[in-house]
Amino acid sequence: MHFEGTVEIRAPRDRVWAFVIDPERVATCGPGVESVEVADGTHFRVRAKVGVGFVNARFTVDLETTDAVAPDRAVIRAHGQAPGSAVDGTAAMTLSDGPDGSTTMAWTTEVTVAGTLASAGARLIEGTAQRMIAQTFDCMRSKLETPAGTPPADDPAATP
Repeated sequence: MHFEGTVEIRAPRDRVWAFVIDPERVATCGPGVESVEVADGTHFRVRAKVGVGFVNARFTVDLETTDAVAPDRAVIRAHGQAPGSAVDGTAAMTLSDGPDGSTTMAWTTEVTVAGTLASAGARLIEGTAQRMIAQTFDCMRSKLETPAGTPPADDPAATP
């Protein structure tokens, strides 16, 4: 399956980059994410529960950040497994300066799902994926977009 889009985030590109390249921070916006283990600067593991129609699965996903050029672009490759199901994917994002100090994120992703979860049907999987993508970007915007002069809620500098 192929997904792509463009998202406007009312925050400077360096702040958006710092958020999206940090597995622990960005995972707070991933629907169903239960835990994140960081192995090193480019490898991490996520455990997440995903439901598609009547099928629920708890995945362990190994991710690797590749082709990262701060604060412009990054590619993440993923391979995950759950009992009876597997997922493979590649996601790429490019950040650029938007109007009035905002950031434009152009993104694409290719995902292949196999096994029990795939038996739920492509139409159900696509609808669920679209919903999860929208939730993720809504969460990211809520954490990164703040009134002028106010640090974002998840910004370490915001903690006294």
